[in-house]
Amino acid sequence: MVAQSTDTTDWVSRYADEVIAESERRAAGAKSATAAPVIVVASGLSPSGPIHLGNLREVMTPHLVADEIRRRGHTVRHLISWDDYDRYRKVPAGVPGVDESWAEHIGKPLTSVPAPAGSAHPNWAEHFKSAMIASLRELGVEFDGISQTEQYTSGAYREQVLHAMRHRADIDAILDQYRTKKDPAKGKKQAQKPVDEAELEAAEGSGAAGEDDGSGGSAGYFPYKPYCGRCEKDLTTVTSYDDETTELAYVCTACGFDETVLLSEFNRGKLVWKVDWPMRWAYEGVVFEPSGVDHSSPGSSFVVGGQIVRQIFDGVQPIGPMYAFVGISGMAKMSSSRGGVPTPADALKIMEAPLLRWLYARRKPNQSFKIAFDQEIQRLYDEWDKLEAKVADGSALPADAAAHARAVRTAAGELPRTPRPLPYRTLASVADITAGAEDQTLRILRDLDPSEPLASLDEVRPRLDRAENWITTQVPADARTIVRAEPDAELLASLDDEARESLRLLLEGLDSHWSLDGLTHLVYGVPKVRAGFSADATAKELPPEIKVAQRSFFALLYRLLVTRETGPRLPTLLLAVGAGRVRKLLGA
Repeated sequence: MVAQSTDTTDWVSRYADEVIAESERRAAGAKSATAAPVIVVASGLSPSGPIHLGNLREVMTPHLVADEIRRRGHTVRHLISWDDYDRYRKVPAGVPGVDESWAEHIGKPLTSVPAPAGSAHPNWAEHFKSAMIASLRELGVEFDGISQTEQYTSGAYREQVLHAMRHRADIDAILDQYRTKKDPAKGKKQAQKPVDEAELEAAEGSGAAGEDDGSGGSAGYFPYKPYCGRCEKDLTTVTSYDDETTELAYVCTACGFDETVLLSEFNRGKLVWKVDWPMRWAYEGVVFEPSGVDHSSPGSSFVVGGQIVRQIFDGVQPIGPMYAFVGISGMAKMSSSRGGVPTPADALKIMEAPLLRWLYARRKPNQSFKIAFDQEIQRLYDEWDKLEAKVADGSALPADAAAHARAVRTAAGELPRTPRPLPYRTLASVADITAGAEDQTLRILRDLDPSEPLASLDEVRPRLDRAENWITTQVPADARTIVRAEPDAELLASLDDEARESLRLLLEGLDSHWSLDGLTHLVYGVPKVRAGFSADATAKELPPEIKVAQRSFFALLYRLLVTRETGPRLPTLLLAVGAGRVRKLLGA
């Protein structure tokens, strides 16, 4: 077995140490422990709408810990509990195929709500689960999914439900300790804030944010909520219950339906959230499960659950780190039209899976971070590429190397990667100029490095595809690059002798500098030569005026090539436009 990590800077290894130790402690205390225990970590997600990038932290945190435990040779099970038996709370904004008529289903289980119009899935829950499952598959997340609809309606939790009802007075007493305390984050999942250069709360991901704890009924406290036998909604009130016979009576305040059932046979209902969650900890033997920031407050589900799991279900509260916000930088209209909720699928359209994994791996759970959909994604990719180079030459810091390793591979193997990872900003610039024309894209990318020309676009995929998607979905139309069809005769005629001479030097050097590095040297070198310096002169050897001259020269080139004074990096732009067209537009 692999030894425990001694790298105290790696949060994943530290939690893996704790989880393994806790699992072994539990096994040692068990009456009949004959084999190495299966270590259980858990996540909970509600498919109440698009499952966003904040919710992804609910999955990635235990996934990374579980994967580290697997690497050490232990058997580990990552449960994702699909809270698809939660009530449908509201109609989410901007979901295609959904209108306000869906409001009639509020109060029903998510699996009883119709899927959005045009969906291939049988119900609302399955529609949103499927998108998340596809993203998790692409991210290399290995998990066992559990449908809470299936668990409750099959009677899997029958003994736990009856046990909770027998001990309802004890549960009520525990909950009552907190009812008079201010609880700003009532329920189990946080509300989501608007996402536009703002923070998206990495709330716990499930949908019972406003769920009551079972109190308030005139007949007393009951931790169980039936769904109505007529309208299927949970707007029900238990009016009586008999512990001996398990006879339960309820009335629906929505439609007036009333019914008396035997809870020992009845499967159309569920425990209230603050009882349901600790019940599952005990039922599944969960050792590790993170939760959002609301769980640090008095009366929160995690705090109360710790008492309920011990005192009612004779279980153990899992190790449960709090995780912080996931911010979103620069969402385009693509997502704002869908209610401002970027999902993992949205992110995976513009970035490769290892990069997205890295964003969650490199920060401790209690540290917030942002996922970039704007120009910042280019800097993020530059940072990633620098880390890759450091890992390759052995100069990366231990924690950085560990985060990189967790990003590019799991215990099951390597994730798909781009064979020749050219800079993302270069690929994006080329995609911007060529509008996705593959022959033009290949021509330009071949010219980047004539000493090692690109043979096929497959060498730069999937990164190229992600960069193209970013350009087409996230860059506004008025910021796209459009190369002039004809020279700007008026501007060319107005140039002074100095500008004409600068253009002449550039044009003369095109053929001998036709590569990315060569053109970089050329465009930066022309202002130096015009000022009497060598093209190879360094910044330390040059007066400050040279930078001013360079900016003016660059602005002129942009105006002559793309009508604006800014655009993609000039060397990339020149390669993309092509030598013949450059000569034409610059007046040669």
